[in-house]
Amino acid sequence: MATVSLSPAQAAKAKKWILIDADGVVLGRLASFVALRLKGKHKTSFTAHVDCGDNVVIINAEKVRLTGRKMTDGVFYWHTGYAGGIKERSPKETLGRKNPGALVTRAVERMMKKDSPLARKQMKNLKVYAGAAHPHEAQSPQTIDLAKLNPKNKRSD
Repeated sequence: MATVSLSPAQAAKAKKWILIDADGVVLGRLASFVALRLKGKHKTSFTAHVDCGDNVVIINAEKVRLTGRKMTDGVFYWHTGYAGGIKERSPKETLGRKNPGALVTRAVERMMKKDSPLARKQMKNLKVYAGAAHPHEAQSPQTIDLAKLNPKNKRSD
């Protein structure tokens, strides 16, 4: 058998649109599933140096769940670049702000390959929306229910 190596043109033709409802889904499990789909590793024609992953639309990002006490005790740090400019924010504060999808986007981004032009290109195929409405109906995305794949994927706290 010959090894399949897709060209970028062939990979672009094989892209699908996937819709995932994040309502009650555990963040880490959602992020690992989405990262796998963005990379294209679920396909038999996976080619490591080509963007052969799917386009993923995530809705209801504001209703994502974190297990344990991570919602309040977890802290994200960043530095502004100025003296004494260390900032912190909990996941609960992030979800309560104007862009709650940033928590989901950052979780997926951290599961992609680090510092890579290909990973940046693949992240452009991810669309995250806080509510249930999205402008990608024309692409007729295939809906995937993560709760049916594994009972641990969804929490109802």
